[in-house]
Amino acid sequence: MSQEFELAREWFLAGRRVDMGELAQALSISRATLHRRVGSRDRLLGEILWSLSEVSIARLWPVCAGGGAAGIADFVSGYVRIANDAPPFRDFLRREPERALRLLTTRASVCQQRTTEKLVALLDGEVAAGRLVPPLPVPDLAYLLVRIGESFVYTDVITGDAPDAAKAHAAVTALLT
Repeated sequence: MSQEFELAREWFLAGRRVDMGELAQALSISRATLHRRVGSRDRLLGEILWSLSEVSIARLWPVCAGGGAAGIADFVSGYVRIANDAPPFRDFLRREPERALRLLTTRASVCQQRTTEKLVALLDGEVAAGRLVPPLPVPDLAYLLVRIGESFVYTDVITGDAPDAAKAHAAVTALLT
């Protein structure tokens, strides 16, 4: 990982807003150099968010793989729970809700794309082992499961209700059984 990414990630985890001008100044480089190295602020934040998601997925995968529909429900709800319990993520969501939703819930999002890819792999493994009969084509199902998870992470921003991993578990279970 680059020095620019590492410092930006450190700031994010500390609950500090990642400002490109301040980051460039802290690194003693110009904003143009920073943008050339890491891209836009949105791209940098997307990569930071993905780096955190990737850690969560790595923790959940061994526990959930091999569990069929129940394992998939545990994976999605576990992901939701981890996101909801992460102060840096919740701070970012409160501070910049529109940007967070754009970075995390659109098809252009590296987080959504990569999380969907991981879910495709998990689903494919369960289908191949005969532990899951998918109600939809696997890529569509993976996308839908990601959207279910997102719905219960961003509930407070979207509807004002409290985020709830148990509801995500119930929704995935209902879909897969």
